Amino acid sequence: MNGNSSSVAFLYGTAFGRFLTQLILKSHADRLAARFLGTRLSRPFIGWYAGRNNIPLTAEQKKSFRSYQEFFIRTRPDVPMDVAPDHLISPCDGWLSAFPIREDSSFAIKGSRYRLEDLLQDGELARSFHGGDCLIFRLCPTDYHHYWYVDDGWQGENHYIPGVLHSVQPIACETYPVYTLNARCWTLLTTEHFGPVVQIEVGALMVGGIVNDQENAQMRKGTEMGHFELAGSTIVLLLQKNRVRLLPALREKLNSGEEVRVEQGMHVATAL
Repeated sequence: MNGNSSSVAFLYGTAFGRFLTQLILKSHADRLAARFLGTRLSRPFIGWYAGRNNIPLTAEQKKSFRSYQEFFIRTRPDVPMDVAPDHLISPCDGWLSAFPIREDSSFAIKGSRYRLEDLLQDGELARSFHGGDCLIFRLCPTDYHHYWYVDDGWQGENHYIPGVLHSVQPIACETYPVYTLNARCWTLLTTEHFGPVVQIEVGALMVGGIVNDQENAQMRKGTEMGHFELAGSTIVLLLQKNRVRLLPALREKLNSGEEVRVEQGMHVATAL
């Protein structure tokens, strides 16, 4: 499993760090930092970040970005995708975990139990996913932060829910029920091969920006749905009962409580 960064381990794993985290959130210092990273003054951080995370950038490329934020949300060409219609693909790069949705529409992560009604703030929709599957894709700061549609179909309205911006790294999930505390956006996707799917984008520490490009529109598998801004985040997919079966190799690892590394466009489950 991909572990916690040293800074997040300090913020959530120590008493002083947790005090500091609450102070940062209450003072909105994280939002001030996010604004700074969208200005030209943040350009020196591009080279530092690229070097630290082994991201190849030429001197000319570094100069082409007007801010760290512009560098972070850069696009990349020619990403491969599994094109089989009945194959559910990963919408993004990240670390995948999977949880069964109980008949009371709840699921457990790292000692926190989540109710879909709290996550979505829509009880009727939550009940329609009783007994289904919850797939969680945790993006790291070094991942590509654009996400795709997982199938053809129709995208409904984007529902933005305000909240705070905790980290989504494992130690933070052990400390707080971050998915119901954090700012998020959910969208009902009516897919051709997997039935109704709810996709939830969850903001994280320093990531208030969730940008979905459209709503109430046709969607095509493998085309861009939107992107996050600035740092690591999470995408949650809710699937109804008996709609998909995870690949056996993934299921074996996920059943043991591991996170599994996946890439955007990768086949992760098959329609039933």
